[in-house]
Amino acid sequence: MDLKANHTAPILTDPTPINKQRLGIHDSLLPCSPGTIFSQGLFLTLPWKKPGVLDDVRSTGWLDAMKSSSPRNRAKNNGIDFSSNDVDVAYRDWMLKYPSALAAFEQIANNAKGKIIALFLDYDGTLSPIVSNPDHAFMSHPMRAAVRNVAKYFPTAIISGRSREKVRKFVGLKELYYAGSHGMDIMGPVRPPTDHTTATVRSTSEEDKDGNLFQPASEFLPMINEVFVALVDITKDIKGVKVEDNKFCVSVHYRNVDEKSWQTVAQYVQDTLEQYPRLRLTHGRMVLEVRPVLKWDKGKAVEFLLESLGLNNCDDVLPIYVGDDRTDEDAFKFLRDGDRGYGILVSSEPKESSAYYSLRDPSELAIHDDNNQQQ
Repeated sequence: MDLKANHTAPILTDPTPINKQRLGIHDSLLPCSPGTIFSQGLFLTLPWKKPGVLDDVRSTGWLDAMKSSSPRNRAKNNGIDFSSNDVDVAYRDWMLKYPSALAAFEQIANNAKGKIIALFLDYDGTLSPIVSNPDHAFMSHPMRAAVRNVAKYFPTAIISGRSREKVRKFVGLKELYYAGSHGMDIMGPVRPPTDHTTATVRSTSEEDKDGNLFQPASEFLPMINEVFVALVDITKDIKGVKVEDNKFCVSVHYRNVDEKSWQTVAQYVQDTLEQYPRLRLTHGRMVLEVRPVLKWDKGKAVEFLLESLGLNNCDDVLPIYVGDDRTDEDAFKFLRDGDRGYGILVSSEPKESSAYYSLRDPSELAIHDDNNQQQ
């Protein structure tokens, strides 16, 4: 692959006001109008519910969704029996539809010739293994070295459901873009690689004195904080529950909770949200997530970053997104729908996806970089 250090780091806007001339983004992509007043088109349309009437988690399917994401209950997926001795055969058959990105590297490299690559990476399950305690999801030294090396040549962003501050501390690289809370909290590079950038990043706050922020859901912070406090209190007697404050979303991890209590966890979360019609409940890998009712996700974050970099709708750009969870499907779908680039799914088990390629586990990313450096 011809690695060309020729991209330029943009300056991300302040959260107020948004200056689309500075960003060069389309009106349809603006998360809010000047003065942080939200456009009605950014809000999701959710079914209206009569106040005071609570949904049962069994009738709404949340309990089934929680069970389906559990390795203990993933006996069947798309008709494949994972409890049998045919797991490897099933996975190889699945890879006919989602070929290994390692095996297809030459093909990807050929398609990338003469193009600028923009790399987007999920964190948990992609750069770090899935662990029982989310506070211990550390990336390996080889993985960090691999990401640092890639960022020398390509604009590189981490897009995570974690808070931006937390994932930035985990990764520990200042030359990257960070999009936390599923893309609702975006910061430009603190220290862009000097060999391919001429832009400077202007200060916007004391905490992030080296980089600018873009936060389309700022007005939701008070209610997100309220929900976090409420969920910590209401779930405190359930052994194994971990309620994580990810700034613009609240994550309720039930990986270490006895399955008999899963229904209680889901009901507590759903009952709490009845008081907050502008928040919604989504589901990830062994986690329930509370988010603002906005048309904003990892796919929108990728689109925003490409626009900010001046790389959207360009024939000489190849965006690549690597992720492992259902929340990454929004980014995979964005790239596939416009034939813009490639999604790479990290999964050791067959599952339907909008990605083009696959990797079996996070270690293959670091291995791939090591192989590149030897060539």
